[in-house]
Amino acid sequence: MEIKEIKPMNFLYFSTETKISELSSFVSRVARALHLEAAKLDLDVTGPIYWNYFGFAGDVNQSFLLEISLPVGEIPANYRGEFRFKRADKFKCLSARHEGSWYELPKTYGALMQYIVSHQLQPTFTNRELYINCDFKDPLANVTEIQMGIN
Repeated sequence: MEIKEIKPMNFLYFSTETKISELSSFVSRVARALHLEAAKLDLDVTGPIYWNYFGFAGDVNQSFLLEISLPVGEIPANYRGEFRFKRADKFKCLSARHEGSWYELPKTYGALMQYIVSHQLQPTFTNRELYINCDFKDPLANVTEIQMGIN
C-alpha cells in the first residue's frame, strides 16, 4: 500500500447513477466504446480504463455515481458526442495493487479500509479502479490498481 497524489489528467468518460449489482452491465461495452471514440477523434490514449466511484461508502444497496473513463492527451474543442470530457483535479489516495479475480476485490478494499482506520486517515468516498490488465479468459491474470481517496 502506498499514499500518493495523482496529478491532474484529462478524461473522456461515460457517467451513470448505478448500484454495485448493476456494474457487470458496463464491463466491456463502455470501455470498447470509449476507445472507439478516442480513435475516431484521433486522440492519444494516455492510460488504462478507470472506473471512478463517487459517493460509494460500502452499502451495496446504495446508488452512487460511476464514471468509466479513458485518459486522453487533450480535450477537443466543440465536442458533440455521446460521452463527455473533463480535466480531473489532483487526487490524493491510498493505493494498492490487486492481482487476480475481480470477485476478490472486496478483500483488497477491506485491507485498504483497515489501513485508513489504523492510520486515522480521512476517506473522501471517491475511489478509482485502474484496469491495468483485463483477462476475460483467465481472471487470475487480471491486474487492477485500487485508489481510495483520502484527505
